[in-house]
Amino acid sequence: MSAETPTGAPPEAISSSARTRNLVLATLASVVGFLAWTVVAPLSGTYTAQLELAPSATAALVAMPVLVGSIGRIVVGVLTDRYGGRIMFTAVLLVSVPPILLVALGGTIGSYPVLIAAGFLLGIAGTVFAVGIPFVSAWYEPERRGFATGVFGAGMGGTALSAFSIPRLVDLIGYLATHLLIAVLLVATAGVVWLFMQESPARAAAPSTGVRAKLVGAAKLGVTWRLCFLYAVVFGGFVSFSTYLPTYLRDIYEFDLTAAGTRTAGFALAAVLARPVGGILADKLGAKPVVITSLAAVAVLAWVVNLKPAGEVPAGLTFLAMAAALGLGAGGVFAWVGVLSPPEKVGAVAGIVSAAGGLGGYFPPLVMGATYNAEDNSYFIGLMLLSVTALVALLFTIFAVKSRPRQVRAQPG
Repeated sequence: MSAETPTGAPPEAISSSARTRNLVLATLASVVGFLAWTVVAPLSGTYTAQLELAPSATAALVAMPVLVGSIGRIVVGVLTDRYGGRIMFTAVLLVSVPPILLVALGGTIGSYPVLIAAGFLLGIAGTVFAVGIPFVSAWYEPERRGFATGVFGAGMGGTALSAFSIPRLVDLIGYLATHLLIAVLLVATAGVVWLFMQESPARAAAPSTGVRAKLVGAAKLGVTWRLCFLYAVVFGGFVSFSTYLPTYLRDIYEFDLTAAGTRTAGFALAAVLARPVGGILADKLGAKPVVITSLAAVAVLAWVVNLKPAGEVPAGLTFLAMAAALGLGAGGVFAWVGVLSPPEKVGAVAGIVSAAGGLGGYFPPLVMGATYNAEDNSYFIGLMLLSVTALVALLFTIFAVKSRPRQVRAQPG
């Protein structure tokens, strides 16, 4: 299917079947990208034991893909404005293959430097998110973009798939074969995207200006920086929990690799299911009350997690509630991006905001590793920092972020 499509058709004039097909394809690409992006975290216990890593070294290894995945989203978002989602989805998926193979090499030979380098490059897979927001936004009218970006955002379920399947695949077919299988999946998904994905006829291509000029234009929008802070808290919280939870569950609850992975998958799945709900509620009620509810819940639940609730059900329900709160907030925040950004700058704004979210997930695992109290078996400092940060974000949302009336929100600019 040609990447070149006519522009200017209003989104409401586009057929529902084309919308659905392209939303499904974008979400599929996101699932696979997130799966590849988080391939290191589910085996963190194995790497720790194999390489005799200190908690801080494990945290650095787990967080490394998040760093490049965050910063890279800025550039990828701008490139998506220019070249469209079909080309960029395909490129991101294919470029993610060599880092996966490098992870396989590092783990096979037991080299921490190789794994760190592989994790750094693996961040490319995490940039897939910045491709999808402008792509799916162009397929839907403003009042339904919360739904569209929420469904696409459910592609972060790739983290759940990663946490659940990778330890089991390693047990079943071996470490090397597992990573080769993921590489094949990336190539196959890129092929499907290239053959069947289509740009929206309503897509507004960005002017052929330089990357720097596009970023400066997006950076001048006040909405960009307000949403950056909020997304750093809610999506950053999700990323940090998803990547560090296997280590946390091993330390605090003494779960083995597979058991910790299963529970991490449940956490990620709860966030995935909550994210479209956040987008839909933002369409109907406005994003502000959704984000306020999310942040209030996160602040309370971080304190509850610190109490180390005993028993499978109390602990499980606490983490599931935390995941749902973070997913709800992520859906609410990004509903604002698709509606309030100028159509030709959605990719640039989405890139900057999603980069902030990724960076929000980069530092907490490092903090958790650095502040872990082995003597008391406690992550008190890290969890209290999350609670305080959520409270600050809550107050910021209430007093510093102004909601627009529905008739204004419905305008693309």
